[in-house]
Amino acid sequence: MNLPLRRNWRLLSHYLWPRWPQVLLMGLLLGIAITLQLAGPQIQRAFIDTALAGGETDTLVGAALLFIAVAVAAQLVGVLDGYVAESTGWAATNALRADVALHCLRLDASFHHAHTPGELIERIDGDVTVLATFFSRLVVHVLGNALLLVGVLVLLTRESWLVGAAAGGFALVVLLAMLRLYARAQPIWAAVQQAQALFYGFIAEHLTGAEDLRANGAVPYVERRFDEHVRAWLPLTLRAVMAEQVVWMVALSLFAAAEAVALGLGYSLLRGGVISAGTVFLLYRYVVLLSRPVGQIQAQIQNLQQAGAAIGRIEQLLATRSRIEQHPATRLRTGLPTGALSVELNRVTFAYPQPDGGRQTKGGGVALPAPLSHLSSPLALDGVSLHLNPGRTLGVLGRTGSGKSTLARLLVRAYDATAGSVRVGGTDVRDVAITDLRERIGVVTQEVQLFQASVRDNLTLFDHAVPDARLLDAIDTLGLTAWLQALPGGLNTQLGPSGSGLSGGQAQLLAFVRVFLKDPGLVILDEASSRLDPLTERLIEGAVDRLLHGRTAVVIAHRLATLRRAEYVLVLESGRIVEHGPRAALAADPTSRLAALLHAGNQPAPGTELLS
Repeated sequence: MNLPLRRNWRLLSHYLWPRWPQVLLMGLLLGIAITLQLAGPQIQRAFIDTALAGGETDTLVGAALLFIAVAVAAQLVGVLDGYVAESTGWAATNALRADVALHCLRLDASFHHAHTPGELIERIDGDVTVLATFFSRLVVHVLGNALLLVGVLVLLTRESWLVGAAAGGFALVVLLAMLRLYARAQPIWAAVQQAQALFYGFIAEHLTGAEDLRANGAVPYVERRFDEHVRAWLPLTLRAVMAEQVVWMVALSLFAAAEAVALGLGYSLLRGGVISAGTVFLLYRYVVLLSRPVGQIQAQIQNLQQAGAAIGRIEQLLATRSRIEQHPATRLRTGLPTGALSVELNRVTFAYPQPDGGRQTKGGGVALPAPLSHLSSPLALDGVSLHLNPGRTLGVLGRTGSGKSTLARLLVRAYDATAGSVRVGGTDVRDVAITDLRERIGVVTQEVQLFQASVRDNLTLFDHAVPDARLLDAIDTLGLTAWLQALPGGLNTQLGPSGSGLSGGQAQLLAFVRVFLKDPGLVILDEASSRLDPLTERLIEGAVDRLLHGRTAVVIAHRLATLRRAEYVLVLESGRIVEHGPRAALAADPTSRLAALLHAGNQPAPGTELLS
């Protein structure tokens, strides 16, 4: 029988070993608690035998007071041991929770596209919380009661080998039944936890989109899907709980029989003059005490089952490897050059992985990208090559799904190209530390992620080393001082969940300040002005010009007006480049796609202010 502790000792010991003083204290308190519990019946036996023999009243009073002191001390030690165990368990699992969360943040975008936030929350918090209970109660309730069980059996055998053998046999039968239940029920609990994770993922996703669901009459659909998740979850939980209840009923019946046997044997030995009346009571009390550790171990079977399933799921998550592998030699590099960065794509081909991940594992679960020939999804980019000199601005055009945003994701290495190479600042992005690469690239998208915190924290992303003077200087340089002054609390303005309290346009302005603070060499704007009202858009135009000054820029355009500041234009269609060149030259060529797009969009003719 493989208990979670033995099967996953490396994981458990890794987080418990740094807290060995607390673990040692738990062991000490545990020994004291067991000794006190075993001493109680011994004092009771002495009291009974002394009373029946007509002993002194002072002796009886002393025995009674001693018994009370032992009982109170046992309770106090138990409370203290429980406190130390809980604090140690939660401290250890909080460290595990932090490691799992950090591991998820380091995984590539394909992993997060394949798992909902609610599912990951259940993995990071729900599964680890189960382990917090397991870590603490393992010592107090399982190991402690196992030692108490051994102690009781030893003392029973010392008094009467016949009673000891009978009690040991009953205890062994009950424990074997519970361990068998554990082996059969653990897969059920794993299924329960998976159903729970899917349910939380469903809830998180649909609560986020509640406004659209209500506006479009999709609430009945959500109710049906909610019911389907619950109906899938319920029978699994019932199966697991019922299996536990059946064995508990069997355990109660067996121990009731054990108590009857103990009383019968005690009476027989008493009639034969082998033992005293106090010893009869002692045997009975120890048999009753024997049911306590076995019963408490049984009560933790569900926690053990859940812990085994949780550890398996956590190990599976920690074994997941990002497709964005960091080569060890990368750490030896000095990073990207200062100033504006060049951009070069050489015959780049890329296809998004399928929702199941398409992961291949090799040697310890290291994930490898699937070969190109095995990709079942269409190519998002197909043989794309381009070169953009430092300090230049490239406008990228194309229909939805043409590969515009994919190109930007490859530049920041959210994904790795399936074939070909992507170079920034003259260096292949796979040869640059990811943190260094993303520090030198600033990205502003249509959807700005804001947090429930102050404007200051949202600008610095909680980097308290950034002084207010630098923030104010960046805001002033971008010409956004009036925007800041319009906020009720300035930098101290508190935003609600998901940035509530700012309009979409104000959120975009905040994102521009974020990027400016990084002082990147390459700026990627994914139609960053598409959410702005005309007044705010005019306010931000000057900020964009200042942000792009002296930097390389890739501007993904969903509106032709966005191309105003682009020196070069790239037109994508189905992942291929169909047109590339200087904006002015393409706009002046009536046979170019850009000219056709401008004409179809009733844009001003070449040479007017749009193309100037």
